[in-house]
Amino acid sequence: MFRFAKAPAYLLISALLGTSIAAPANDLSSLPDIGTAAAATLSIEKEMEYGDAYMRMIRASMPVISDPLLSEYISDLGHRLVANANDVRTPFNFFMIQNRDINAFAFFGGHVAIHSGLFLHAKTESELASVVAHEIAHVTQRHLARSMEDQARKSPATLAALIGSMMLAIASPEAGIAAIHATTAASAQGQINYTRSNEKEADRIGIATLSKAGFDVQAMPRFFGRLADQYRYVSTPPPMLLTHPLPESRITDSRSRANQFPARQVATSQRYQLARSRIVARYAGIDSSAALDWFERQEKRGNAVTKDAVNYGKALVYIDSEQYEKAHALLGPLLAKEPNNRFYIDSATDLDLHQKKYDRAIARLEAAQKANPNNKVLRLNLANALQEADRNNESIPILTRYTYDNPEDPNGWHLLAQAQAANGRRDAELAARAELLALRGAWEKAIQMYIQASQIVEVNSLDQARYDARIDQLRLARQRFANL
Repeated sequence: MFRFAKAPAYLLISALLGTSIAAPANDLSSLPDIGTAAAATLSIEKEMEYGDAYMRMIRASMPVISDPLLSEYISDLGHRLVANANDVRTPFNFFMIQNRDINAFAFFGGHVAIHSGLFLHAKTESELASVVAHEIAHVTQRHLARSMEDQARKSPATLAALIGSMMLAIASPEAGIAAIHATTAASAQGQINYTRSNEKEADRIGIATLSKAGFDVQAMPRFFGRLADQYRYVSTPPPMLLTHPLPESRITDSRSRANQFPARQVATSQRYQLARSRIVARYAGIDSSAALDWFERQEKRGNAVTKDAVNYGKALVYIDSEQYEKAHALLGPLLAKEPNNRFYIDSATDLDLHQKKYDRAIARLEAAQKANPNNKVLRLNLANALQEADRNNESIPILTRYTYDNPEDPNGWHLLAQAQAANGRRDAELAARAELLALRGAWEKAIQMYIQASQIVEVNSLDQARYDARIDQLRLARQRFANL
């Protein structure tokens, strides 16, 4: 596995952001359509293939947060911004990484990662949105592909080695990272000016996206300015400041751009507050005492929305520390006030399952599903509750449909593998586990598991035909990735 603390692949790739064509400071409409500028190096289709490959590598090597509620929140926020962005040429995938460092990064194919630590430093939802909008702009302006085009003109061998190193890292992470180091070291100094230019371009475009999406445009210069002041004299700044330098000229430029838009007071949403509380309670890397102290401090300075989010966060801490009565006392009033709030439903379900009150959990989830039948959070919660109640026969159809609808969500495959194992369906368990391996780019292991599944079932059966067809698909995928 990678040792990202030593050599973060995403930092190295972020550092490769290439040349940009900056627009005049007073005219957004004059931003050129530069989407085809990188076409000589990478097509959109090829970018998508590289993005898919790198996403699999990240799943295998980094602590990606698979929490359905947080995934839903960050995806909704990201796609709200994408809906108001220009020059969108690829689908977007937003995901979170459990890391207390302040950082976000984007790479090929519309993939945008947000560190959980960003929630702890962004004081408002608009500040978080400003970072996401900035990363979206990196993708829509194809900064990485344009950098590769520039490198291809200077040294075609360097470009070929870089792409090869990225793909090598899927099969052999340590070797791949070492290769990326060797490839990029010689040209690192020449990249810094391009990076600064791209950063300003992404700021300008990101601010316009923020405004169209209904967020506070002043959030970007405010957040960036606060980070610059906080880390100005530290010897080791957070990763975000290494890959996204914040010289005074950039902060001034973003402030000037924001001032061209109408002033707008934007309230931070309850969903942001609840997501933030969930991160503090479960993904901040602190113990229960420190988490409760954080919530107490928030409560002293908060409003009614913040108070509900604080009580929700405390309830999570109490559930995780087996203080169930305290958790119930906090969750009860929250659910009574908002019975359809998925954050509260999810936590009440956790509490019920810990106390083995399976029927109550299942009844609540089934009632919630009637109002929102296709919601991913509710579907996964219901399948999990049915499994905890040893009703695997009922969970399997839910999970089979869920994995069909959401093949890249490891939660569905993980639960399906458990349910099939509990039901004694070894072949189906192997197939589900193979899909988990494929999501991490472990092609050989995935293929071997499907081969085992095919050997277990009846010869010439429909299941065997299905497993054999999937083996062929995985072999083609393995070959396609080997040829990138």
